[in-house]
Amino acid sequence: MSDAKPSNAAHLTSPSYRLAAMDQDFLLGDSMRGVRFMLEYAKAEESLRIWGVRSTIVVFGSARVRENGPGKHPFWYEQARAFGALASQRGGALTDSGGKRDNVIATGGGPGIMEAANRGAFDVGAPSVGFNITLPHEQEPNAYSTPDLTFRFHYFAMRKMHLAMRANALVVFPGGFGTLDELFELLTLRQTGKAPPLPIVLFDRAYWQSIIKFDALLEHGMVSEQDRKLVNFAETAEDVWQTLIDNGLIVQTMERDSEQDY
Repeated sequence: MSDAKPSNAAHLTSPSYRLAAMDQDFLLGDSMRGVRFMLEYAKAEESLRIWGVRSTIVVFGSARVRENGPGKHPFWYEQARAFGALASQRGGALTDSGGKRDNVIATGGGPGIMEAANRGAFDVGAPSVGFNITLPHEQEPNAYSTPDLTFRFHYFAMRKMHLAMRANALVVFPGGFGTLDELFELLTLRQTGKAPPLPIVLFDRAYWQSIIKFDALLEHGMVSEQDRKLVNFAETAEDVWQTLIDNGLIVQTMERDSEQDY
C-alpha cells in the first residue's frame, strides 16, 4: 500500500465544494426557487426603504403608446406625463433628504404610458419607481425612472406584490392584455379585502367601456353594486387627481406598516 498523499484537486474543483452563495448552478436550480423568490422581494424592498418610499400611486397602461403615435396615443401619453408631474408635486414624493415619501409614481418601468408617467415625475425633480420584468423580447427600462428605484424581476408574482403592497391608488390608462392583467389583479385584491381601501381610476371612459362591460357584470349578478363602485373614470390628468382625492386618496399619510399580507 502506497503512503503517497493523493491529490485533492478534484475536491477543490467539485461543485459541492463551492460556497453556496457563489454557486450559480445551485442557486438557479429548482430547489432554490423559493430563495430566488425571496431575493426578488428583499432586493427591491431594501432600496425602497433607503429612499423612504412609504406609499405609491401605481400607473398602468400600454407599452405601445407613443408620444407621436396614431389616434389618441399622443393625448394619452401627454396626460399620463401630466399626471405623473402633478401627483408627484401634490402627493408627497418631493421631500427633504431622509424624509418619508408618499404617493411616489410607480410603473412597470417600460415604454409607452409607463415612460410618460415616470417622465412626468422626472420633469418636476421627483423620484419614481420602475418595476421591470424580464420578457422573451427584452424590455429595457425607460430613461425617466430613478436609477436606484429601477428594478428587474423574473417572477411576475413578486413584481405584482411590490406594485400592490405600497399602493395608495391605481391609475389605469388604455392598454392591452398586460394592463388588463394588472387592473384585475388589483380589483380582485380590493374586492376580497386583501388590499386596503384605495381608489382605482380608469383614464378615458369611452375606451374602457368599449372593451369591458362593467355594468353587464352587475346585471348578470357576477359582481355586487359595491364591487362595481370600485371603478371610477376620468378624462384629464387634473380630473384623475380630483377623482383620487374624492375617493379617499391618502395624502401626507401617517406612519404605516407596508408589510401587509397580500
